[in-house]
Amino acid sequence: MIVREAKLKHGTVEQYSAIDEAIRTAQFIRNKAVRYWMDNQGTSKADLYSICKDLAKEFDFAKKLNSAARQASAERAWAAISSFYARCKKGVGKKGFPKFKKHCRSVEYKVSGWKLSDDCKSIAFTDGFEIGTLSIFCNNETIEDLHRLKINRVRIVRRADGYYAQFCFDADRKEQGEYSGNVVGLDLGLKFFTKDQNDNAVIYPQFLRKAEKQLKKTQRRLSKKFVKGAKPQSNNYHKTRKRLGRVHLKIQRQRKDWAIKQARCVVHSNDVVVYENLQIANMVKNHHLAKSISDAGWYQYTQWLDYYGKIWDKAVVAVSPNYTSQDCSNCGHRVKKSLSTRTHSCPNCKIEICRDTNAAVNILHKGLNILGVEWNKNSTSGQEESAL
Repeated sequence: MIVREAKLKHGTVEQYSAIDEAIRTAQFIRNKAVRYWMDNQGTSKADLYSICKDLAKEFDFAKKLNSAARQASAERAWAAISSFYARCKKGVGKKGFPKFKKHCRSVEYKVSGWKLSDDCKSIAFTDGFEIGTLSIFCNNETIEDLHRLKINRVRIVRRADGYYAQFCFDADRKEQGEYSGNVVGLDLGLKFFTKDQNDNAVIYPQFLRKAEKQLKKTQRRLSKKFVKGAKPQSNNYHKTRKRLGRVHLKIQRQRKDWAIKQARCVVHSNDVVVYENLQIANMVKNHHLAKSISDAGWYQYTQWLDYYGKIWDKAVVAVSPNYTSQDCSNCGHRVKKSLSTRTHSCPNCKIEICRDTNAAVNILHKGLNILGVEWNKNSTSGQEESAL
């Protein structure tokens, strides 16, 4: 499935209010489906579909939402439920019991409830909320996909800087990759975002740290405009709240753009990419490093590594990080060290290299062993090569 995004513009205040009402209705149906599952043991996905019909008969505002959009809301509830069952079956970590949504930001339509114009420059939503026609602003690649690919679903997403339409296409993205025979092992960290077995380092720009001054300033202004007990809050309060949301949205987009570009570059340059599968949820429990870990966006980066590996048909392997920093990459002797120790000094073979480089070599070893690739070491250049 391919997802393309376009901004919705030239709408009136009434149209945007209708979108907000549709989003709240989708949230209502999703929460009602979760509540029904809690109260009735053995509920199936078909039962949640039937709940949508009952809610449309009982509530007039629920009937306004397109029937396929109501089903999509029930599917969201079932996705949370099935994910809960899967985690219970694995028996690892917290179960993550399905929760009620309080601030949903999207509503999803299937093949009905919307109509795209012939030139694919506007879209009309035709359900009971009477959203009407909105203009679409996107790049040429999205316009081409809208013309040639089949649209499975359309999702309206509300963000801090406006409303967007996401188009889900029934197609898989595949491209011809360029193969060079290179392999790389990546050690993820904070001092260096990544470091490979050849001591090549990438430093993270720290987008959150750079924007902290602006965030604090905007947050102080928001706090001053908040009046305890006032319902609703003033217009100035909501203007400042949206301004704060736009600052956070910019940081999020910077982080995503940087992760995409770095992942694309790494997978394009190497045939085998091995990275450590970090348990980030456990790592952020360290309150001294939680902000830096969250700002680094390791999970997002590794997701894009996997994505580009599938597109170009290249091997991207995640390995366990256990003892990768402590085991010597030259002789295998285990040298225990704290986080503050940045140099690996082995008392057995007397090698002394950077801690992150040593971990990257061990990570690459693990990944190649999983793939069953023979490992050779070039003694003249000091660089590792794999026999592919």
